[in-house]
Amino acid sequence: QVQLVESGGGLVQAGGSLRLSCAASGRPFSSYVGGWFRQAPGREREFVAAISGYGSIIDYADSVKGRFTISRDNAKNTVYLQMNSLKPEDTAVYYCAAGATLRRSAGQYDYWGQGNPVTVSS
Repeated sequence: QVQLVESGGGLVQAGGSLRLSCAASGRPFSSYVGGWFRQAPGREREFVAAISGYGSIIDYADSVKGRFTISRDNAKNTVYLQMNSLKPEDTAVYYCAAGATLRRSAGQYDYWGQGNPVTVSS
């Protein structure tokens, strides 16, 4: 019902910034919660941020709060993750997701992007 395409990852130095984008096709994206997760080698997938359908509710993991900003533009069917003050420990494959409710569990999301690697060098 929904297809998600991610872009914007890459290699940056510590302290730098990147913006990830997640473009959705199918049903109007305002019907879905947008989420971002990340997974580093040898680690479990972890919650990063989520935003409700019209942006009224936003949730961040403690590890990124104050550095990352999630936003959405429903006219463009796109969710963004602005990442500032990046640290080497932010290195991971980042996944966007869409679901019916705002939760921190990956199992609560129904649709996933392909994954977008982010590498932060020291």
